[in-house]
Amino acid sequence: ERDLKAQIKLYYDLQTPSLTPAPLLLALHGYGANKRQMMREARQMAPSSFAIASLQGFHQHMKEPKEPGGPLRFGFGWLTNFHPEESVAIHHKAVSDLIDALVAEKVADPQQLFLLGFSQSCALNYRLAFTHVDVLRGVIGICGGLPGDWQTNESYKPTDAAIFHLAGNQDEFYTPERVSDYAAQLRMRASDVTFKTYEGGHEFVPEMRGDVRAWLEHNAA
Repeated sequence: ERDLKAQIKLYYDLQTPSLTPAPLLLALHGYGANKRQMMREARQMAPSSFAIASLQGFHQHMKEPKEPGGPLRFGFGWLTNFHPEESVAIHHKAVSDLIDALVAEKVADPQQLFLLGFSQSCALNYRLAFTHVDVLRGVIGICGGLPGDWQTNESYKPTDAAIFHLAGNQDEFYTPERVSDYAAQLRMRASDVTFKTYEGGHEFVPEMRGDVRAWLEHNAA
């Protein structure tokens, strides 16, 4: 099997407050979504003093039209099972490069960086947070999982970053049984862990938005 190296462009949306540098919420969507959808959600969760960046996944794919005969739609993802370590490396570099750029532009306060992931991006964000342990102030995981190698990967280290994991009690992908020990597992490497379950499925629910905003305000203080 042979390979070659190529470069790709990654796209993101950015919203900045009136005063910068500001705390940054870097939000990553789930499988099949896009940066605009995640920006809409992030705006409902971030305090008004925060800058928000919504990064789009690098695996593009076509989706079924909303209606029969309608136009094809496009979705984006972060990871496939074909050489997944390469997708992990791209994710790490993309997030790190975006943070560096926004800090250099004096948009983001380097001491107040928060990373949020929904569904597929959640475990990838945890991989980054527990590998590069001195970068983030906090990590938010919504309706997602832990890294598959959480118990075995020696690259994961303890972090002082605060962790907030939110789950739906009717989530068909990350069921209550599957996530029941997530709080204990996260506390293996983080001392500040909040885990909360909500009435809902694999989705954002209104109560999540308010709780994330309050958690961000508390941890950015």
